Amino acid sequence: MAHRSIGQERFGFAGGARSAGSSLDELDSLIDWAPVAALLDPLYSAAKGEPAWPPLPMFKALLLSIWYDLSDVKLAEALDDRASFRRFCGFSSTEETPERTAFVRFRRLLVARGLDVSLFEAVTAQLKAKAIKVKTGTLVDATIITSASKEDGDGRWVKHKGKKAVHGFKAHVGADADTALVEKISVTPANVNDGRAGPEALPDDPGEVFADSAYRGSHFGSAILAKGGVPRIVTTSVWARSEREAQARLNAWNQPIHRVRGRIEKIFGTWKRSYGLRRMRWRGLAKATAQVHLTAIAYNLKRALNILAVQRA
Repeated sequence: MAHRSIGQERFGFAGGARSAGSSLDELDSLIDWAPVAALLDPLYSAAKGEPAWPPLPMFKALLLSIWYDLSDVKLAEALDDRASFRRFCGFSSTEETPERTAFVRFRRLLVARGLDVSLFEAVTAQLKAKAIKVKTGTLVDATIITSASKEDGDGRWVKHKGKKAVHGFKAHVGADADTALVEKISVTPANVNDGRAGPEALPDDPGEVFADSAYRGSHFGSAILAKGGVPRIVTTSVWARSEREAQARLNAWNQPIHRVRGRIEKIFGTWKRSYGLRRMRWRGLAKATAQVHLTAIAYNLKRALNILAVQRA
C-alpha cells in the first residue's frame, strides 16, 4: 500500500507560526528517526488500496497522545489545530491530518506486528548512548495498572494489605539507577509475583540491582548473578544476638537501598499522573504491553531531553 505524501508545504510554518524554543522541536531533533521509520515501514505492505498515512507521523502522533494525555478524538482535533503538533509529525500548515479511526487502525497494526518492543529498544538505545555515560546500577520494581474493563479476560485481581482489590496488569520495570531511563519492561497479569517476573525486567550488564523485599529469593538473585550484576535487595530479617543488633544491621543494609530504589517511584508517578497510565486504554495483554512500551518511549524521550539540558548547562 502506498503512503500519502505529507509535509509538501512546510514553508507554511515560516514566520510567526513557529513558536521559539518549542519542546516538541527539541524532541524531534533528539534522535535519528530513520531507524524508527524502517521498523514501521512493514505496517502497510499491501500493494492495493487507498494511500495510507505514513507510519512515522502516526507513531509520533501516538507519542503526542501520551505526553498530553489525549484520547484518539482529542488527538485528531489537536493535530488538526496546533501548529507545533503538525510540525512534530511532519504535516504542513494547510494539509489534511488523520481522523480518529486512522489512529485506531494504526495502533491495531502496531500491536498485531508486535512492534512495540522493537520500537522501545530502538529509541532507548539511542537515548542511552546520549545520556548514560557509565552504567553503575539498575532499579527494578513493578506497578499495578487498572484494566480497561473488569471483563478483560487477560487481567487478574490482586489485593495488597490495606488497599482495595484491583483488576488489571502489572508493569515490571528495569531502569538505570543514575538517569532513571527505563531500559527493560515486562507486562503480566496483576497477580504475578514480582520476584518471579523480575528477571524479565533486567537489562544486560545491570551493575548493582536495587529492589525491595518482594524480590528476595534465589530466582531473582540467580538471574542478577547470571547477567553479571550484584543484588542489592531489601531484607526483612538478619541473624543477631539481640533485637537491637538485628534492627541496626537491617537499617545499615536497607537504608542505602531505599535511598536509591526510591527513584523508580518517580517514573511510575510520571506515567500515571502525567501520561494517563492510571488505567489501561485497551483490553488484552498484548495491547496493555503496547501501551506500557509506548508510555516508556514517551517518558524516556522527555527524560533524556531534561538530562542533556542539565549536562549542557
